[in-house]
Amino acid sequence: MRPIFTVHAGEFLVGEYIEKCFPELNVWIPSKDTGIDLLVTNKKDSSKSVGIQVKMSRDYKPVHAIDAFSRKLLAGGWVTLTHDKIKKSTADYWIFILVSHERKMEPKYIIIPPSELLNRLIAIHGELKIYHFYPWVLDNGIALQGRGLSKIEKNELAAGSYSLGKRDLSVHLDDWKPLENIRNP
Repeated sequence: MRPIFTVHAGEFLVGEYIEKCFPELNVWIPSKDTGIDLLVTNKKDSSKSVGIQVKMSRDYKPVHAIDAFSRKLLAGGWVTLTHDKIKKSTADYWIFILVSHERKMEPKYIIIPPSELLNRLIAIHGELKIYHFYPWVLDNGIALQGRGLSKIEKNELAAGSYSLGKRDLSVHLDDWKPLENIRNP
C-alpha cells in the first residue's frame, strides 16, 4: 500500500515553529503538490495568508574544522533548484532550513521570496537551468549563498574582509516578518 500523504521533515519543522511562535495563525497542509508546502492563515481573518515552499538539506559542514572558515561555519546545506521551478513558483516565500549536525544551534531559517532568490542566483551564477544552492550560516549571524566561493574568498570571509554582495542572505535569516504581517487582523 502506498501512503496517501507524508509530511517531510522540513515541512514539519517549519510548521512546528510557526505553531509555537505564532499561536494566532493556522498552518495548513495541501492535499496535493501545488508548489506550496504550507499555507499559513490568520485564525480570525483567513483572507490573510502566506504560501510557503520548504527546502531542507542535511548538513554538509565538515565534521572537523581545520581552517578559520570551517570553524566559523555553523551549518551548510546543499539544495538543487531549477530555474523554471523558482520562476513559476506560486509560493509567497521559500524557506530553507539549516540544522547543524552537531545540534549546537536551533534550526536556522532563510526566508526569501522566490523572485528575489532567482534574481540573486542569476546575479551570482548567470542564468542556468539548474542551480546548486549552498545556504550557509556562520557564527557571526551571516547567511549566504556559498556555491562557487574559492578557498581564498572563504579565508577573507572568515577574516571579515570579503564583501558578499548578492551572496549575502543575512537580511533573510530568521526573518519572520511575512508572518508578523498577517498576525494581526
